[in-house]
Amino acid sequence: MAPGLYTDIGKKTRDLLYRDYCTHQKFTLTTCTPEGVAITAAGTRKNESIFGELQTQLKNKNLTVDIKANSESDLLTTFTVDEFATPGLKSILSLVVPDQRSGKLELQYLHEFAGINASVGLNPNPMVNLSGVFGSKELSVGVDVSFDTATSNFTKYNAALSLTYPDLIASLHLNNHGDTLTASYYHLVKSHSSTAVGAELSHNFPRNESTLIFGSQHSLDPHTSVKARFNNYGMASALVQHEWRAKSLVAISGEVDTKAIEKSTKVGLSLVLKP
Repeated sequence: MAPGLYTDIGKKTRDLLYRDYCTHQKFTLTTCTPEGVAITAAGTRKNESIFGELQTQLKNKNLTVDIKANSESDLLTTFTVDEFATPGLKSILSLVVPDQRSGKLELQYLHEFAGINASVGLNPNPMVNLSGVFGSKELSVGVDVSFDTATSNFTKYNAALSLTYPDLIASLHLNNHGDTLTASYYHLVKSHSSTAVGAELSHNFPRNESTLIFGSQHSLDPHTSVKARFNNYGMASALVQHEWRAKSLVAISGEVDTKAIEKSTKVGLSLVLKP
């Protein structure tokens, strides 16, 4: 529903420029039981370290339960209820064991002209977060603030503006207490081949530094896509992703510093297997 949540502003550009790129090895296997329980096992090797994760998801009508365990002995449990009490309202309760102060209650409400997200920590001095987007699918504005009740300080206050057309999306973010201004755009060039280009320009006022990143994507065929990006510091990345069967993907990506090619090349591999 328009205009979505605050996190949706600029998401198309972020997905184009950052999603699926990796410089490590990752393997993901998902299986489903006859009762509808989805079990996902994932392993990631980064440098000399190996991280593991096991996730179980159970859906029953409008209730979804996610239980995720990782190699650091953390257990994250999330309960999500769609259409909670009224249409458009979603409630999310999350808890990390053994951290007893990690509980969080979140409410999301989507309306034709607004999207609101509110969360509060379940501890004596919680962090409270509130974000909202107002407008239409074509033009919307949003704010995102966090308040620490322990120190009585606002730890975050951001604002954003989004302009959306069928083939063009532009957004403007003011983040980090007003220290960083980020402008981004996404342009769908050819819909039948998913050919698109995007760019993101960020300027940090205290440091007087700017970062520009430009990227593009293109589908070679219905099962194979390529992406590439380049920033003003000389870092270049490329990605090839192939769906060799339904929902099962293999992706190879590389990153290189064009100013030091002989010693900076990194290659990553991602494999996703689903039934």
